[in-house]
Amino acid sequence: MNIFKALRATILEDLNSLVAEGKLADGLDFSRINAEPPRDASHGDIATNAAMVIAKAAGQKPRDLAGLLAGKLEQRSEIRTVEIAGPGFINLRLDTAFWYQQLSLILESREAYGESDLGAGRTINLEYVSANPTGPLTVGHARGAVIGDALAAILKKTGFAVTKEYYINDAGAQVDVLANSAYLRYREALGEDIGEIPSGLYPGDYLVKVGQDLAARDGDRWMKAEQDEWLPVVRTFAIDAMMDLIRADLGELGVEMDLFSSERALHEAGGVDEVFKFLEERDLLYVGVLEPPKGKAPEDWEPRPQTLFKATLFGDDVDRPLKKSDGSWTYFAGDMAYHLDKYRRGFKDMIDVFGVDHGGYVKRMKAAVKALTDNEGELDVKLCALVNLMRGGEMVRMSKRAGNFVTLRDMTDEVGKDVIRFMMLTRKNDMPLDFDLEKVLEQSRDNPVFYVQYAHARTCSVLKHAREECADLDLSDDGLKAADLTLLKDEGEIALIRQLAEWPRLLEGAAEAHEPHRIAFYLYDLAAALHGLWTKGKDNAQLRFILPDQPELTQARMALVRATGLVIASGLSAYSITPAQEMR
Repeated sequence: MNIFKALRATILEDLNSLVAEGKLADGLDFSRINAEPPRDASHGDIATNAAMVIAKAAGQKPRDLAGLLAGKLEQRSEIRTVEIAGPGFINLRLDTAFWYQQLSLILESREAYGESDLGAGRTINLEYVSANPTGPLTVGHARGAVIGDALAAILKKTGFAVTKEYYINDAGAQVDVLANSAYLRYREALGEDIGEIPSGLYPGDYLVKVGQDLAARDGDRWMKAEQDEWLPVVRTFAIDAMMDLIRADLGELGVEMDLFSSERALHEAGGVDEVFKFLEERDLLYVGVLEPPKGKAPEDWEPRPQTLFKATLFGDDVDRPLKKSDGSWTYFAGDMAYHLDKYRRGFKDMIDVFGVDHGGYVKRMKAAVKALTDNEGELDVKLCALVNLMRGGEMVRMSKRAGNFVTLRDMTDEVGKDVIRFMMLTRKNDMPLDFDLEKVLEQSRDNPVFYVQYAHARTCSVLKHAREECADLDLSDDGLKAADLTLLKDEGEIALIRQLAEWPRLLEGAAEAHEPHRIAFYLYDLAAALHGLWTKGKDNAQLRFILPDQPELTQARMALVRATGLVIASGLSAYSITPAQEMR
């Protein structure tokens, strides 16, 4: 249960009661009323702006209206105190019994605690990775893959119907470069000395096997063939091989896509022609000449008439070319066709996860989606900043296998998928990230993935020791649900329950904002609270988790420990990370 939503509903109920009593005008807009944690925790558990946002429309002074609402809220059994602050904010402190109820709810819901129907089954198309199929995935691709996959899991936990999609860019010039590079390796596999890989082709060793496999399948059939004969065959073979490699790399990272869509297939099906027709029918195209790009000297600019999309009508800075002066389509036209295809497949809500180098593409794509969906579609673009891969503080620059970049597989083999997935989410997506291959394996508080996993392992260890020291105590989940939670009276224990109860709101907030990194921050703080409570027990024997001579208190504390483990496990599951049962 999202307690903040529940308290907001309580506030609205009391406001409606004031309306019924004639103390408040009817027809007021309550949509801007919120209930959220106060900025200063010393002010209480929940703060609401209710009186502030409706006072003017109600024709009352905010503090007077706050006083009326406070009188209603004070009658609620779950609310211990109500305080009016400043010009009319209301701060609420909840009764301790309320927090015990939340702890019971966690134990009842187990790892499902925090899940909700926020999305009400709304469909979302989430496209991420979508790397050109010209080689293995890189460290840079890892961040987009993890952010997209975690966001999909978070959206699913909160009631959205998500389709995870990979768009195969198999129609551009880069796949012809791939084909020529693979053909060179094919000739090498048949005994030809190819010498140094020519500039402009892909030099990575990963293409050696592609050439060998093509030679094994077709023999020397293409050795003396003309390029226009072998190119489409080799291109298809190489793309298929690269996509097999990419799928395998994603699998090692724990990423499984629901759908792979082909750019080439979309073009061949007339998708771009459909876009042109759609926009032409709505008078959204014209032939014009664009202004020179900023920073270019006039002598470097050759004005050319092009077919332009009226992107400025939909929020873009300039109109965008769909067709070049030579009659060929722009990349943008293909991307428009892809997003129109998504919409026609039933996706009004779309999320694209791009690299930060696509920053200039955001406005035009949002404008395109608005135009192509008659303003019904929504596109959110998450830009992923660069990952600086290091080892002991020194930059790691290349992989022998790839030729000039570090592969995702290299990284996964060295530190494991769970470490990668968590660490990639310890910064907001548009902030640069330093990933040190040595530091991410350190067992210290400075390593967030270790610190959180250690907290979960500690909950398992404490429960195990409690079963050994208190063999007669029922520490099963059913037994813990029956524990006398009112025995939890220490300030740190109640504070930990409050933190646990924030998880549903945190999860929904991450889903609504499309910001999966929020969970990593929350889990780190939750781990710190658990470790801090453990440390208090070391300093004060009466605060230890396990007190064999006080079985009822031990059972209540085990309920708190178990609930903490459940919430950590729920958070890690949103990242598709397996919670550690023990640390080695």
